[in-house]
Amino acid sequence: MTEFVLVAGAKLGAWAWDEVVPELRAAGHEAHALTLSGLAERRGTPAGQQTHVRDIVEEVERLGLRDVVLVGHSYSGVPVGQAAERIGDRLARVVYVDANVPADGKSFLWGWPSDGVRAAIEANDGFWPSFSAEDLADQDLTDEQIARIVRDSTPHPGASLTEPAVVTRPLAELPSTYIKCLLDWPEPSDEVAELLKSDRWELVNMNTGHWPMFSQPRELARILHESVTAP
Repeated sequence: MTEFVLVAGAKLGAWAWDEVVPELRAAGHEAHALTLSGLAERRGTPAGQQTHVRDIVEEVERLGLRDVVLVGHSYSGVPVGQAAERIGDRLARVVYVDANVPADGKSFLWGWPSDGVRAAIEANDGFWPSFSAEDLADQDLTDEQIARIVRDSTPHPGASLTEPAVVTRPLAELPSTYIKCLLDWPEPSDEVAELLKSDRWELVNMNTGHWPMFSQPRELARILHESVTAP
């Protein structure tokens, strides 16, 4: 039985996977949605990026999981990619959902075109503010979904966005699926495009926005299922 560990992106908690988890379980898998330190019900816990890496590794170890598929959405691709190499032979696959990937010595914000996020963190006591409706526009979300995300998102610990990643093994060596959400941006980043040259990586496109766990949860669960069952 495959064990999925699902980690949503910035400002979100385990609740973001509420519609995906039942679909995976119906397909015969187990699924564990994880809230990272400092977010949602764990709000108030100091957290940097390496805290989030430890959160993921400790969850796998605490539950005694084997045949693990780590799923990282958006920001969480960065700690998930680091955790993947640290759980050793427990790992079956990594799935990046429209996600950033870690680069050794580089932060999540490395290469961003402006300092807007850094300025927002400075202006909000070290946190990236929670979502507004404008942040979520034109991403295949209903008004009800947008309202829920705005209501339930929480400010994101800024240190996790500015702390550098620690990568000791080439990501290209790890069996990985990259899910590109085409409404967000039609092409993978240069870093992901380079990794996709590896015969251990595969690309799957979704015709939806950046938050497919809300906009197309059943289709996302199908892709996750096929990532571990396809020949």
